[in-house]
Amino acid sequence: MGFVAVVLAGGYAKRLWPLTRDKPKPLLPVAGKPILAYILEKVLRVGVNRIILSTNLRFRSDFEGWLNRSGFVRVEVVADRSRREEEKPGAVKALAEITKNIKDDCLILAGDNIFTSGLEDMVKVFSRVYAPLIAVYDVGDFELAKRYSTVTLDSEGRIVEFVEKPEKPKTTLIGTCIYILPAKTLPRISEYIDKGLGRDEPGRFIQWLCKQETVYGYRLEGEWWDIGNIETYRDADKYFSKLLSKG
Repeated sequence: MGFVAVVLAGGYAKRLWPLTRDKPKPLLPVAGKPILAYILEKVLRVGVNRIILSTNLRFRSDFEGWLNRSGFVRVEVVADRSRREEEKPGAVKALAEITKNIKDDCLILAGDNIFTSGLEDMVKVFSRVYAPLIAVYDVGDFELAKRYSTVTLDSEGRIVEFVEKPEKPKTTLIGTCIYILPAKTLPRISEYIDKGLGRDEPGRFIQWLCKQETVYGYRLEGEWWDIGNIETYRDADKYFSKLLSKG
């Protein structure tokens, strides 16, 4: 089974300034290797037909230059028209524009997620359920869960509750921005945008999608970081640097 993979990298990462003032967050080094490299390595192992990197005009040349030097192939850089935070369309809006012309199943990943698990088992689960599938991860901390989307699964792995940034989390299981959507579901993204329900937070879209059709959760093994601030960036760098030092 082949997929189109979309990596979302259109943000300006102001919470990481000055590190990201002149460099896109996915190109920040973790143990000497850009976050994006970790993502692409995992994507390429699951049989993708095409990889689209969704970014902006401000950082398009940075990504194109790095891709030319890195040796990664089959990565198409698509830029929205923004050059600063105030102009960006938002991640969901950008995704709606890109997926309008995609007829295949779609693997979607945030360009600032870094994780140790492979995606092969997730793809197997998707092939079995053939429905929207969201990677979920247990952060093990209720305060930390408030920053994310909390997820409750039934015994079959279906999502029965998905709450974006809950004030009082019922669980520490959270949704990550790693999705596999079947081709038949992709028009839902434009439907969501057309309803004016939000342009920038993918978690809000997934919360809405769970009310439209059956969505499954896949428990991500290993370690996972959302590089949203200096603390999580340093944690990931420390972890992978330690792995590297062990050989």
